[in-house]
Amino acid sequence: MAEANPHYFTSSAKGQTPRILWIGCSDSRIPETVILGTKPGEVFVHRNIANMIHSTDLSSLAVIEFSVRHLKVQHIIVCGHTSCGGVGAVLGNQTLGILDTWLQPMRQLRYKHAKELESLEGDSKSTKLSQLNIKNGLETLRGNATVIEAMKERGLQLHGTVYNLSTGTLEPLESEETEDDFKARLTAFEMK
Repeated sequence: MAEANPHYFTSSAKGQTPRILWIGCSDSRIPETVILGTKPGEVFVHRNIANMIHSTDLSSLAVIEFSVRHLKVQHIIVCGHTSCGGVGAVLGNQTLGILDTWLQPMRQLRYKHAKELESLEGDSKSTKLSQLNIKNGLETLRGNATVIEAMKERGLQLHGTVYNLSTGTLEPLESEETEDDFKARLTAFEMK
């Protein structure tokens, strides 16, 4: 790196100005900077088992607060992936100790969407549950006061995507909300 860009480390030491907050899975096969084709310092990152977004998780809340309020990221990407061990554990009813509590919201999604999921087989079922988990994470973000403020005041954008391990591609999820939904959310969640 120093040979290719002699001033990189000096510049990097002065601070960061990432445009993106990436919330993804801890899976070692999902390297966000490689997937996005970015350099160190361009993406602020929070990774955890199965890219879960809990409204009470202090670790993710601190990352969201810092990146949105202080670094002023312009985009939040919630990325799940195919062949996710957390999704597989939920679908396989596996007991995983402390991870059982962590994955409880995904188990609730499985229950809520049981008919739809039962109509699918194999990889389609796990990909669908991963998509539902991403959309649920986006909904949780949309209820976060810091995120709401940034969306309203400076146009922060939220994106959901699934990384396909077999093809190395990102598959975007439709996650837009209507103007009426945005106004209703402001009424319910905005802090003053």
